[in-house]
Amino acid sequence: MGKFLRLVLIGAALSAPAIAATQSASDSLYKHLGGKAAITAVVDEFVARVAADQRINSFFAATAADPKRLAAFKANLVDQICQASGGRCQYKGKDMKSAHAGMGIQSSQFDALVEDLVGALDKFKVADADKQALLGVLGPMKSDIVAH
Repeated sequence: MGKFLRLVLIGAALSAPAIAATQSASDSLYKHLGGKAAITAVVDEFVARVAADQRINSFFAATAADPKRLAAFKANLVDQICQASGGRCQYKGKDMKSAHAGMGIQSSQFDALVEDLVGALDKFKVADADKQALLGVLGPMKSDIVAH
């Protein structure tokens, strides 16, 4: 799992040029992941893991406490992963820098989030190559999420 932790991930959208460049290279990643239904299942598991993770769940407490907000968060995350993996979804949420401004997220907390995602992917037996590809596509977000 160490190499996965060095890769970075989650929380939000890649820029349009990065996604366009990635989509042609990863058209099969979306299919390998199992499409939108499988991504939705992974996101549900991932969010449950984050909610139970005492290292980071305080960042999500307000979202988790509001069913409408939680549903919107999950839908955005599904669209983000779908789009980043080459699916036809369109992420419409905030950019990562704006979404995480002022939160003071540290690198260790970001790594905990990645661990939770990897755990969710492992639960659904996502192949190592596909995990690496997804984490590699989402990884550039770390610099916009972690406080500097």
